[in-house]
Amino acid sequence: MRRQNRNDRKGKFVDRKEAELNRRAEAIAKWIPKTSLGKKVKSGEIKNIDEVFDNGFKILESEIVDVLLPGLEYELIAIGQSKGKFGGGKRSIWKQTQKKTSEGNKPKFSTIAVVGNRDGYIGLGRGKAKETVPAREKAIRNAKLSIMKIRRGCGSWSCACGENHSIPLSVSGKRGSVKISLIPAPKGTRLTAHKEVQKILKFAGISDIYSKTYGQTKTQLNLVGACMDAFKKLNTTKIKQEYYEKSGLTEGKNG
Repeated sequence: MRRQNRNDRKGKFVDRKEAELNRRAEAIAKWIPKTSLGKKVKSGEIKNIDEVFDNGFKILESEIVDVLLPGLEYELIAIGQSKGKFGGGKRSIWKQTQKKTSEGNKPKFSTIAVVGNRDGYIGLGRGKAKETVPAREKAIRNAKLSIMKIRRGCGSWSCACGENHSIPLSVSGKRGSVKISLIPAPKGTRLTAHKEVQKILKFAGISDIYSKTYGQTKTQLNLVGACMDAFKKLNTTKIKQEYYEKSGLTEGKNG
């Protein structure tokens, strides 16, 4: 009975994924680009997302990412308050706020979405609306607009395999009172990081890493923001060319 339930869940997940891909394909077909970059992508003049990053183009239309990275996935980060007595329940993916007016309470929902292809490309975005579905769509759209490629490699002295399963060097990021340090780890270590940070690392294509966190880490918004800040610093750190081969450093997808 349990196996049958698992198969049913798997089938529903596959159907949902296919429905999402079909919906995305229909949106791309109906898409009328408004920017010069969008027109080049739609016409096929630009076929690789790396051309956009290398030329310093700014992405202003989410459909550009859908065309150049068709295998993109998304997941929502749990940033909401814990439910239950004394906050002992599970955290929610929705952060609810209310504005008190003479007409009554006006609630708003906000959420954070992480998008990635699990192969070197990652984006994070926040959405806020009066209802949950528009807030989710805004978060996904903003995450696509902030997409970037990640440097990966094997910077662990105890491994030195030359593959891109971790990061090439130690790096730290900060947001608010939260600071996070990401440290290269050998193969088999897996992701020794906070649950929400693990979502970002998985979508970036990193499978082994150590991490240390400082400050008010219960504020998930600052925690994931600090992680993205660490990735930005990793991309801008100057690295000698000889270290590229030694650590197996790659930017973006494999190869």
